[in-house]
Amino acid sequence: MQEYGSAECTAERHPSLLQALVENRSTLVKTAARITGCHSRAEDVVQDAFLRLANVQKLALPLKAQVNYVFRIVRNLAIDHYRKQAMEQKYTGSEEEGLNTVVHGATPETTNLHQETLDIIDTALNQLPPRTRYAFEMYRLHGVPQKDIAKELGVSPTLVNFMIRDALVHCRKTVGMSHD
Repeated sequence: MQEYGSAECTAERHPSLLQALVENRSTLVKTAARITGCHSRAEDVVQDAFLRLANVQKLALPLKAQVNYVFRIVRNLAIDHYRKQAMEQKYTGSEEEGLNTVVHGATPETTNLHQETLDIIDTALNQLPPRTRYAFEMYRLHGVPQKDIAKELGVSPTLVNFMIRDALVHCRKTVGMSHD
């Protein structure tokens, strides 16, 4: 299959575990499906197990233990997937529920106040040096880790942390001054 086509590349690394997974794939999918309750999610679980096993260093285990190890990984991943799914279902609702939700405080006055605050923050960000603004926006708006921003800008992660802090302080000060 396409998704297991990389087994040749990683086979040198740990041939027996990957081989055990590929040889028992259909049984592993059935095992995961019993836990997740969905065949396609079970396929995803087995794919995740394959990716995990591709990165495992060589283990000196007998063949039966290797097969058991692969089944344990799939079982644990399926349980994790099931728990995540249950948690998501617990905290999410249907689309119809969302349409009937009353938004408190969404008056024209509060909407205007929020828009004015956003305009003030935009003005404050435009007052910052471009590199500081970029670091702040990438971290706070796009969720890029600080170490990645530092690498991209060619500076230390500590400097990125200070730039983000300085931008936040500047925005808070600007918003505070405008509301006084």
